[in-house]
Amino acid sequence: MYQPQAYLVVLIFMVTSMLCWGSWANTRKLTQGYPFSLFYWDYVIGIVVGSLAWGATLGSLHGGPTAFLANLRGADGTHLLLALAGGAIFNVANLLLVAAIDLAGMAVAFPVGIGLALIVGVVLNYAIQPRGNPVLIFGGVALVGVAIVLDALAYRRREGVTKVAPRAVVLSIASGVLMGLFYPFVARSTMGHAALGPYGVAFVFACGVGLCSLPVNAWLMRHSLTGEAPVSFGEYAQARAGWHGWGVVGGVIWCTGAVASFVASQANAVGPAVSYAIGQGATMISAAWGVLIWREFAAAPAESRRLIPFMFLCFIVGLGAIACAPIWIW
Repeated sequence: MYQPQAYLVVLIFMVTSMLCWGSWANTRKLTQGYPFSLFYWDYVIGIVVGSLAWGATLGSLHGGPTAFLANLRGADGTHLLLALAGGAIFNVANLLLVAAIDLAGMAVAFPVGIGLALIVGVVLNYAIQPRGNPVLIFGGVALVGVAIVLDALAYRRREGVTKVAPRAVVLSIASGVLMGLFYPFVARSTMGHAALGPYGVAFVFACGVGLCSLPVNAWLMRHSLTGEAPVSFGEYAQARAGWHGWGVVGGVIWCTGAVASFVASQANAVGPAVSYAIGQGATMISAAWGVLIWREFAAAPAESRRLIPFMFLCFIVGLGAIACAPIWIW
């Protein structure tokens, strides 16, 4: 399998993770009119397909006991269950976050959900495997957190949000805690004897997402958390081919980001805390798409637009601090 150790290459993998995690949602914008619970089936298919594709290519490079299939055969039940649990936890967190965004918009869901996920995830991952300069890691995380809050304030002022449904806050908190918990399960599944490698864990993780989706997303099709009309599998079968295609592409993009993050976390100098923290910078990539491509702030009030430069400044400085953490130890 391919496992880079040179820090510049590993950094490219982490930035790729952030770009992919912050960009897959653009495929959702290309399927307007397609209920999210139906789009999600295609998205899950894309995650599984993507994990298999990367496992069969980079994961099988050079062969040997660490290659994709050999690694899956050699992993024990405990490590497989940890990876499956990570996928299931991520799946529930992702669905709750989308529901929170639908109920209250990004102004509430992102600072509460993603901000909490960033804190929980980095603290737990660093506790599991303390690599890198803690001052730079947690200082950088704090700045990225400020950027997320500024992003949320900009959306809040653009949308004129005044009241927030209590359900949206509860969903955001639950999503944030779960989103911060999934990566430590992935990290533990790659540690110790008979553990999974980054490509093997991506596939088992994807299976966890799929298995969890069967009951959870099927239930949400009939009992929406946001009050949407119930949908059926018949509607899924009749949906446009283009909608299905974009859903699968979205899943493949997200999975590519996950594989890049998992591979980077296995590098000697990096560890899961740094890899996860940089990956969660995806929020700002999503914001950049909204500002630069989708022109979401073109008609926003001036007080909203003024926050955008400060948001990106905090993000860039925070990201730079986290990126320096593995190589600047004092």
